[in-house]
Order: sequence, then structure tokens, then C-alpha cells
Amino acid sequence: MIIDDPVLQDTRAILAAVGHHPFARHALGPGTPARGYRRDGAVVWKVSPEHGPAGCAIGPAGAAIEACAALAADGLLQPGQRLHLPRHDRGLLANRLTVTEHRDWDFHWTDTAPPAQADEQRVVRLAEADRPALEALIDVAFPSINSRPGDPRVVAWYGIRAGDRLVACGADRSQSDVGFLAGLTVAPDQRGRGLGAALTAGMTRALLARHDTVALGVYTDNVGAVRLYRRLGFTNTLPLSSVRLG
Repeated sequence: MIIDDPVLQDTRAILAAVGHHPFARHALGPGTPARGYRRDGAVVWKVSPEHGPAGCAIGPAGAAIEACAALAADGLLQPGQRLHLPRHDRGLLANRLTVTEHRDWDFHWTDTAPPAQADEQRVVRLAEADRPALEALIDVAFPSINSRPGDPRVVAWYGIRAGDRLVACGADRSQSDVGFLAGLTVAPDQRGRGLGAALTAGMTRALLARHDTVALGVYTDNVGAVRLYRRLGFTNTLPLSSVRLG
């Protein structure tokens, strides 16, 4: 049972246990109630759904999965909830956790300003008046995005215009002392012109003025984006797998 694992009673204890890793710092914002568990070198923490994924972990994948399986057996994790776990092959979940979704992604971070990019000066912070243009761009360029105007997790939106038209956008979803970029996208007919690099660099520079670290997440099959982010200094990487419990 999970009660046999050493318990970390609050966010402060969890952050100390993982060496204040940027992923944990981002996931566990100020005032986020959380409880953590240690198992064989892994640290797993659980939060209530309104604070994000039900559970996250850092450390050996097998140990993290065993801890989550024990939490599920105790009724502390429920079907439909999402977990961010250390990268693993789906087969490792057999006879431990039943999942309906499984996708690999990387958490990248930097604490260094990116190289200057052409058109970076065109990146501006958007206002409420830009919301219709923002929604129209997202609907065309990135309809599956999980951050949209009105999302309470978004601190601000940034964008690039071509004349009166919004052609690129990204969300500032910073939390705690870690800046976080999300939903970076460029209009289909404007791609290949360096606007993605300009947007990423401009937003990173703006967020580093307020945070000591800036991070982003990218699916492993988005090879072009991974290459771009590494070129802009996001060379620190935590490989993760996200699952939805069945």
C-alpha cells in the first residue's frame, strides 16, 4: 500500500526532495496544496485537479509507476485523471496502471537569454482588444491547442503582426518563479520566415526579465520545434510521458 512509502507533507518538502527541479517548481506554484511520496529513488506528488495534472513524478520510471499504481489502488488517483511521469515504454504500465492515452513529450528549460533573432522586435504583448484576432489565428493555425483566450492559467498573450493582421501568437503560462511558454504558433501562410524563432526568442527574453528560468513543453514527434528550441538555448531536458488513467 502507498502508506508504506515515506510521505512528503507539503510543497516545500517535495521541492526539497527533487532538488528544486524546474519542472517541479513550475508544476507546484505558490499555495498549491500537494502531498508527495518517495519510492526507490522516485518522488511522486499529487495535487487536486484544479491545480493541473493529478500527479507528477521525477526519478526512475518503474518506481514512479509503482507508486502511482499504489495510489490508484488506494483510491487516491481516479480514472480520467492525467499524470506526467518519467519517460517510459507503454508496456511498463502492464498490470500496473490502465491508461486510455499515452504520449511522450519533453520539458525544456533555459536560464540564459537566447541569441537575437531577426524580427524579434515585432513581438508585442497583446491586449483584450486582440482577443478576436487571437481566437481566429488559433482556430486556423493550432485548433488542438490546450491554452486558449480566457484560460485562467494564461498570464498574458504575445504576438507578431503583419500590418493589421495577427500572424503569430504564444501564451505566457508562467507559474511560481519559472516562466513558461505555451501554444506557440504561426499562421500557415507565414511559416518558414523565422517568425516562430522571433516569437520564442522575444517571449523568452521578456519572461527572463521576471523569472530566473523559462521553460516549455514539446511533443517528441515535433522534430522541427525541438531543433528550434535547442538552437535558442533550451538545451536542458526532462523526458516525460503523459497518461490519462482508464
